[in-house]
This record gives sequence, structure tokens and C-alpha cells, in this order.
Amino acid sequence: MPIPTRRPWTFLVYMAGDNNLDPNGVKDLKEMKKVGSNPSLNIVAQFDRASGHAARRYVMRKGGTVVADAVATVGKVNTGDPRRLVDFIKWGVKNYPADRYALVLWNHGQGWDDTDIYADERHRRLRRLAGGRARHAFFHAPVRRVLKSATHDPQARAILLDDDAKDFLDNLEMKKVLAETKKLLGRKLDVFGMDACLMSMAEVAYQVRDSADFIVGSEQTEPLDGWPYSTILAEVTKKPAMTSHELGALIVDKYVASYTHDSVTQSAGDLSKIGPLATAVAALTAALQTGLHDVATRQRILAARTQVQSYEVEDNIDLVDFCSLLKASMPGTPIGHGCQEIITAVSGYVVAQGHKGTDMKDSHGVAIYFPTQTVSPLYAGLDFSRATGWDAFLGAYLHAVRTR
Repeated sequence: MPIPTRRPWTFLVYMAGDNNLDPNGVKDLKEMKKVGSNPSLNIVAQFDRASGHAARRYVMRKGGTVVADAVATVGKVNTGDPRRLVDFIKWGVKNYPADRYALVLWNHGQGWDDTDIYADERHRRLRRLAGGRARHAFFHAPVRRVLKSATHDPQARAILLDDDAKDFLDNLEMKKVLAETKKLLGRKLDVFGMDACLMSMAEVAYQVRDSADFIVGSEQTEPLDGWPYSTILAEVTKKPAMTSHELGALIVDKYVASYTHDSVTQSAGDLSKIGPLATAVAALTAALQTGLHDVATRQRILAARTQVQSYEVEDNIDLVDFCSLLKASMPGTPIGHGCQEIITAVSGYVVAQGHKGTDMKDSHGVAIYFPTQTVSPLYAGLDFSRATGWDAFLGAYLHAVRTR
């Protein structure tokens, strides 16, 4: 097969469907085929299916069948192995060159959290929406064995294996994959998208800040239909010269518009602005820790945490909503000023955001971890924790609330 000529955009869609999302993967490939690769863009995908199907690589063409678009069979793969993802990216970049690249990770998502959340779920049917939205780490398949040391070592990420050696891609591995992609391209990836649940978090964005220009994801869980690929790709076809910023905003707009009855969120962030946001969080962290010595301040923090916009995982809260609530209760104080700095920083970082549903009305595009019971021992290992000290505040706050 001849190598396609260089095009304005290449979409690389890495689909981990060796789980309950298999039929949704077929549906999304058909959506991509409604547009198909054309002079404006290459649409390439790798789809690992359930039930023993071999993973295949596709170049999506308009019309015809999905099977006819397969250009390579890569056999049985562990989609949670970062090496497999890097292999796919290398193949796509080499064979389908473009001026700009969008990498989309397609599957379940669990935000920053790499904990074995399946220990008490492995005997239940894991669903993304039907009967209640399930939350998952990237590229997980049914768990058979657990690396038990993970909950005791902040640096250890659980490697969850089944009989086929399936696991998930954790945030440390994701950082390494994008760093490798940057090296391959000789520059940052243009758009890093996650068609998955709960991934629009400050912690996730900060983890990949050095390797991509823009990031797209959802604060809330995603319905089974995920992104509306046909409408997104159709717009890129019409305007191949669109910038990375414009593509991020387009994905947000088309995603939210595609849902009528579901409560959804989606946002795009400029990763060049995540550093100033982390700096603002670090400043607020210092003010909050000082304020914990005051009973009234603790009560105001507790009140804000109680009222704040949260998501399917209640430990995830909207950062701007929390700061707005806290600022309103503590105007003119160091904490109030710190909250305003964060609100300003988020307005620079979030280039587009949308939400639908009254239960999502206080969403502003970026979530942050704020548990009400205990702080995960894994959290301290994230770049965001080290840069901001947010984990230290969380621990001090929970201790203060328990002992008041």
C-alpha cells in the first residue's frame, strides 16, 4: 500500500475494546467512516476487540465496510502496555504523515487515580452507563491478579493482570508515552484527547504538560456513545487549516451538542497555561494550611467542600466552583485572594468548556482531587502533588476535621 501524502491532520485513535465497550468501538469506527480519510486528514485507528479477536489497524475510508478498512492485523495485544501504544503512534506517524496530529485514547477512564478500584467490583458487570456509570482506569480488562504492594508504596502503580496479561495505562506510563511521542515528532503533540471518563483533571493535565499543546477530556463520566466522531471529523474536513486550539474547542462543542438527555461535560485546556495554574494552587495551599489553625476557617472550607460541584467519583470536584464558594465566604483574606488567583488561572488554561444537565451546572472545565475520607497513598507520586503540596493540605485538612 503506498504511503499517503502529507496531509493537514492525522487522527490517531487508540481503541481498547477488549471489554464491555467492544460494540461501541464498532459503532465509533462506523462514525469515522461517514467522513473517511480525505485530502484534509488521515483517520487511522487500532482496535483491540473482546472475545479473542485479534487487534487490527485501520485506515478509515468513506463508505464500504469496516473490515475492508483494515490494513494490518497485530494479533492479541495488551492495550495497557505502553509499548503497544508507542508502536501504534510510530506506525501512524511514519505511514500517515501530517502537519498536525491528534492522539485520542478511547476507553474507560479513572482520572488521576491508578488504584485497584476493581477489587470489590470484579464479580460485577462493568458498565459505562447502562444502569449506572462505571469508572475505570484506562484499558482495563477483567482482573485476575493484583499487585498487592500498590496500596503501600506511593510510587507503585497497580499492574492488574488477567489470563491474557491485560492491564491499564496509568498516569506515570501515560507521561512516558507522550514524552516518547514528542521525541518522535520533534515537537509537542498538537492535541491529546481522551474519549473516556473523568479525565479533565488538573493532575492529569499537569502530568503531560511538557508533551502536548492542548488536552481534551471530561470532568464527568461519559455516556456509552462517547465522542461524535462523524460531526467532529466532518468539520476538520471542511476546515483543514484549523488550529489545535480550534480543534479542541470544536470537540467540546460537538460533544456537548450531541447529547440531549444525558448530563455531560467536556473541556479543552491549553497546557502552556497549566504551570501558572499549578503555581496558583501552590499559593492557595499555603494559605489554606495556615488557615486550618482557625476553627472558623476550617468550617468555611468544610462548607465549601460540602456544597461544591462533584462528579460520579465524589472525590473529584470542580476547582473553580470550590474556589468561588470559598472566596465568597472569605473575601479580603489570603485564602480569598488565593482563590481568585486560581479562578483567573483557570480562565487562561480552559480554552473551551461545555456542560449539560442541571446536576453539572457548576462545572467550569477542570476538576481536582478532594477526598472526604482518606488521601490515596498513590496521590503523592504525581507531579502535581510535588509541585503544589496539595496532598499535604488534604492530609492536614482531613486530620483537622476528624479531630475537631
